[in-house]
Amino acid sequence: MQRRRRSRWPLFGSALGVAVLLATSACTVDVPTEDDNNDGGGADGTSMLLAADNGSPTFERNFNPYSPGKRTTTTLIYEPLFVTNTLDGTETPFLASEKEQPDPATVIFTIREDVTWSDGEEFTPDDVVFTFDLLKEFPALDTNGVWALIESIEVDGQDVVIHLTGDNVPAAAIIQKTIIVPEHLWADVEDPTTYTNEDPVGTGPYALGEFTPNEYTLDRNEDYWQVENVAAQELILPASNTQLDVVNNGYDWAYAFMSDVENTWVAAAEGNTYWFPPGGTIALFPNLTMAPFDNPEFRLGLSAALDRDRIAEVAEEGYVDAAGMSGLLLPNQEAFLNPDLPDGGAVAQDVDAALAHFEAAGYTMSGDQLVDSAGTPLALTLTTPNGWTDWLRGATEVQTQLAAVGIEVTLNQPQPAAYQQELQNGNFQLSMGSFGGTGSIYEDYNRLLSSEFLQPVGTTTTANFQRYSDPDTDALLAELRVTLDEARQLEIAHELQTIMFEQAPVISMFYGGLWGLFSEANFTGWPSAEDPYASPATWDANPLLVLTNIEAAG
Repeated sequence: MQRRRRSRWPLFGSALGVAVLLATSACTVDVPTEDDNNDGGGADGTSMLLAADNGSPTFERNFNPYSPGKRTTTTLIYEPLFVTNTLDGTETPFLASEKEQPDPATVIFTIREDVTWSDGEEFTPDDVVFTFDLLKEFPALDTNGVWALIESIEVDGQDVVIHLTGDNVPAAAIIQKTIIVPEHLWADVEDPTTYTNEDPVGTGPYALGEFTPNEYTLDRNEDYWQVENVAAQELILPASNTQLDVVNNGYDWAYAFMSDVENTWVAAAEGNTYWFPPGGTIALFPNLTMAPFDNPEFRLGLSAALDRDRIAEVAEEGYVDAAGMSGLLLPNQEAFLNPDLPDGGAVAQDVDAALAHFEAAGYTMSGDQLVDSAGTPLALTLTTPNGWTDWLRGATEVQTQLAAVGIEVTLNQPQPAAYQQELQNGNFQLSMGSFGGTGSIYEDYNRLLSSEFLQPVGTTTTANFQRYSDPDTDALLAELRVTLDEARQLEIAHELQTIMFEQAPVISMFYGGLWGLFSEANFTGWPSAEDPYASPATWDANPLLVLTNIEAAG
């Protein structure tokens, strides 16, 4: 198969909003015996059994692409302008064949010709403008906030020209992931905020087949503009996708953390394989509004005290690597790594260096305790969400390692909703958290370091949970936002990495994995470490990349 041309817009991949929920709780599954049925849903080489949607416990027939309750696979029926590989920022054109930014305040998308909706109607640039106007008229649909970025939009032949509210180079990456809907059908929808769109009509590779509350199917759209790249004729989506289901029932593609994956998933059937690439960075978030975390020397002491390899091994069973202090997702973003960072930003455990940093911050060892100038032992509270067993294992290992340098650590385990609230409101001392993984260097650093998210403790913020503020950092981010000069973009990325390394606004520990399980019995060409053209994620637009690249086996 000839893979479609992909382009790289190095620092401004699609901004997906930083999730603090990257890690999934680890649990085990029984290993099936040789007598178990592993025929699989795709035994004829055209049907695919896919764990990409879950009923609660049954499915609601909702294919509104802007609804929070939509079926996950809605993004296989509808398409955006571009799809970004969140691993490295590589972009693939979908409904737009090209994009141009003639200046930092203008984005031009050339809309693909010879595309039809699944009901046979022609897709045109007017559908694109209609979609954006719809989001403007009904702001509840504008979940990506594109109309905070757009001043006006117009059609010029086959081009859609978007004028931004100001210089904003990364805005294109947010705008281009907007799902496009057909004007000839949606213009008559009275209230698209409550519309469930039970019979969806899209431009994508699949159309809705049979639907029941317990299982539904998607059928290949035979009039799809690149149907020759779509190997699976049918997708079968059960409402129940337990780990036992995944192992025993012959799934072709699933997303699940599995303990001892070699003896569970891989051993279940010939052709089963997996790929667990890094999808974000798990870190300690210090509350920078309070002592001693407001002192960079203390934060550097915490960093030097940790054996990250050991923490990664304990937390994630060796599936992921320790993370350095560059703030990058490696090896995904290795092309952007500052060559001047010692050891590529990796920080090895060094107790002597840790104690020197602590002493510079006003803390010294007294017996087996780290004490302040008044002789008071240092005691900290580390927050991690209840039930996230892999994060808890990591937090417990941090507790043990910091005890070795005289710091008493108490673990606080609120329920996940309460954890989120404490993190967003700044009601913590030290917290487990995650950052990165959007595919955009700008978005990752901006959400982690920008003062635009700064709120006093007790007031909710959506990013920069540690409440970092530095005028020089803000100036770099502001310049990165407006420059089209790729060489300067890279220079700024290097400077931001130096800030991460030298100031430790968060203490990176290990990468959060993306838990992709694949079977090569019926389909080949799945994304892998050797060919990381997409992540293994089964949500958002990522499956468009996967399902237009895999091939039927044999």
